[in-house]
Formats: sequence, structure tokens, C-alpha cells
Amino acid sequence: MDGTDGMDRAQERPRWGDLVTAVRDAGQYPTAAEAERVIRIVLSALGGHVIGDERVDLARALPEEAARVVASQIPVTRPLTAAEFVDAIAARIQGATPATARWDVSSVLSVLPSLVGDDLVDRTLLQLPHGYALLFGRAELAPAG
Repeated sequence: MDGTDGMDRAQERPRWGDLVTAVRDAGQYPTAAEAERVIRIVLSALGGHVIGDERVDLARALPEEAARVVASQIPVTRPLTAAEFVDAIAARIQGATPATARWDVSSVLSVLPSLVGDDLVDRTLLQLPHGYALLFGRAELAPAG
């Protein structure tokens, strides 16, 4: 091993089409255009909540189109709870309910670990309020003690 495998992999971004296909499959959206719309809405909201190295690393790990959506957001002054985040997404999608917005959010966020890696998702979750792990398709474990 020459020690560059991790670096080379980090340089290889997933393609936008791969992200769209993964979200379309996860969310069972009828068209790629619908999946793209949901990706842009969810990632723009997430982009304001992720800061520092995690934001930079997330932008580097995503397809360029998605990276621009995340990186262009102004950091929020108060992180939304997971429920508030879903409600904010519902407000951005015409005709959405909290249930359909949760589906949309989970359809996007649950595909991120396979695209950007579990380590980055773990680090991102440490920045977010309790409840977001479920949106990423993970169990929310309560701290011991």
C-alpha cells in the first residue's frame, strides 16, 4: 500500500446522475426531474446546518452540482430540530405535508452514507440536533448514563 488510496478515492466525486438515480430509487419518484428537485431542496436546507470542516468535506464528497447547493448556503443562526427541518422542507414543496416532506428528506439523506462515507455522515450528525440520525436512515442512540 502506498497510502494514496484514500486520497484518490476522496478525489473521485460521485456523478450527479448517480445521486439522482439513488434518490429516485430510494424515494420511488416517477421522474429524474422530481428526484433532482427534491435533492436541491433538501441539500440547500442541510447546507445551512453543516459548518466547518464537515461542510467543506461534504461539498468535496458530493457531485459538483450538489456541492454547489450545499456550499452556497449561509449558515443558520439557530439549528432546526429534525422535526422543524422537515417542516421547513414541507414549506418549500408545494402540496407537501409533514409526512411527505419526511419521506423526501429521508430519500435524500439516507443515500448520503453510501456516497460520502459513514465517517463523514457520523461527523455531520454530531453537529446536528438530536433526531437527524433517523432522517439519514440510522438508529438514534441515546447517550449512556
